[in-house]
Amino acid sequence: MLSKSLVRFVVLLAVIALALPAMAKPVSKSITLSQPARMGQSQLEAGDYRLLIDGTKVTVQRGKQVVAVVEGQWEQRDRKAERSAIVLGDGGVVKEIRFAGDKLVLVIAAP
Repeated sequence: MLSKSLVRFVVLLAVIALALPAMAKPVSKSITLSQPARMGQSQLEAGDYRLLIDGTKVTVQRGKQVVAVVEGQWEQRDRKAERSAIVLGDGGVVKEIRFAGDKLVLVIAAP
């Protein structure tokens, strides 16, 4: 009797564990570009943007318009960023985005 209850409990936990990632909402962050930059194949003008980060998919919006979709991943740093910053590489390509007070950095995959 006890073993049937234990099996049911374990099965219930497994179902919940599998369902949690599907219920996770995308992370929304705001950034401001002070100069033009490139994300993926898209050229972005200076201005305010919203990032929707869903797993490794990063959707970049200006207002309600989607202006870029790129791949990215979160990386842990040793210390928190003092201020928000966008790190650009050669040709103005966005390499990473740092958020003030956060140890996680969003690293953008090379196009």
